[in-house]
Amino acid sequence: MSDTPNEHLAGILSDFEGTAAGLETDSFTSMEDREEEDAGIMTENIKEESKADQSLQEDRLEAHAKTEENESKEEAEQVEADLKVQLCEPFPGLQTGLIRSADLFGYVGIESVLDQMRRKTVKAGFEFNIMVVGQSGLGKSTLVNTLFKSKVSRKSSTPNYEEKISKTVRLHAVSHVIEEKGVKMKLTVIDTPGFGDQINNQNCWEPIVKYVNEQYEKYLREELNVNRKRRIPDSRVHCCIYFLPASGHSLRPIDVEFMKRLGKIVNIVPVIAKADTLTVEERQEFKERIRQDLEANGIHVYPQRELDEDPEDRILNDRIRASIPFAVVGTDKEHQVNGHKVLGRKTKWGIIEVENVAHCEFANLRDLLIRSHLQDLKDVAHNVHYETYRVRRLNESNMNLSELVLSSWPLQNKMDKCETESHL
Repeated sequence: MSDTPNEHLAGILSDFEGTAAGLETDSFTSMEDREEEDAGIMTENIKEESKADQSLQEDRLEAHAKTEENESKEEAEQVEADLKVQLCEPFPGLQTGLIRSADLFGYVGIESVLDQMRRKTVKAGFEFNIMVVGQSGLGKSTLVNTLFKSKVSRKSSTPNYEEKISKTVRLHAVSHVIEEKGVKMKLTVIDTPGFGDQINNQNCWEPIVKYVNEQYEKYLREELNVNRKRRIPDSRVHCCIYFLPASGHSLRPIDVEFMKRLGKIVNIVPVIAKADTLTVEERQEFKERIRQDLEANGIHVYPQRELDEDPEDRILNDRIRASIPFAVVGTDKEHQVNGHKVLGRKTKWGIIEVENVAHCEFANLRDLLIRSHLQDLKDVAHNVHYETYRVRRLNESNMNLSELVLSSWPLQNKMDKCETESHL
């Protein structure tokens, strides 16, 4: 039997709906595929861009490294050229060259020279001469004893209140040999009792200037001897600690005059004595006023800015110069603080710890004098102050010798003439 028209129409409609559903499904599927393809393309693009950025950054780093390498090579070549110039200066006709450790065929042992120098220096020992200047009662002896943690300086103050104040400035030197871990140092402390204790302190610095110059003269005479000693005893003053009273105002005229005169012939390190009598704010204001007074009066204290040899020294010395004058407290008594023994002064408000930087600047002064600049103090005393004195004295001697020769020249000619005539 054949289908009726209605059934035939229903079949056509169902086929059409199936085809439309299939087309719709295919379109959804193709859209998802396209989205996945687009996402994949975007990911690949991002990866390529990141790779390009990474390669560009690597190129930049490599170019920067090459630039730094070229700059370091140029600096090394410049240093090598300067060194060659320095080596060639004393001997113009001599050819010199710089051989680096990488160019050596093997180990030579040049570095052992440092060990040899150390052994020889330790065996011979060191000498260090320190002068303390200031009014009586400022704790000069106590501070020196605290610096070296031993009784190296005399106690000027005694329980006897009838002790008379010296009418003139006297110098008193005490020497000790201090040994620490096999290293010996002969320490000489020069005290100046009577300085600044009079009503009229005019020219009270003259005995100190005379003493410093006498030590230079003694060393110079030893150098000029025909048969001089293998090691000349060194009694020259390497450092002068000048004690300022904690007045909180500014430098006194005696302070200015003393440091003006002594700053030209010896290394001066100014300190504020008994700084625990000032508050932290008063101390900072006092230090600032003292620095202004030093600059206004042209006073050069150690370390001198013009003697900085390289940038490292300049950075370290600038930090020291910013702390000068050191606000210090001295004591030789120990107290218990949190179960530990510390050097300090006990008050009813608490204990002032001498080696605590938050309480005072004693640790900075000790580091300057002993741990970081002791050898530099000796070098500056020898190469700058003593050399200035030596040149001046030799020029004076040459002038006196030339005057003596000129004055004796007519007499010598007359004697030669008489001798000639007698021979005739």
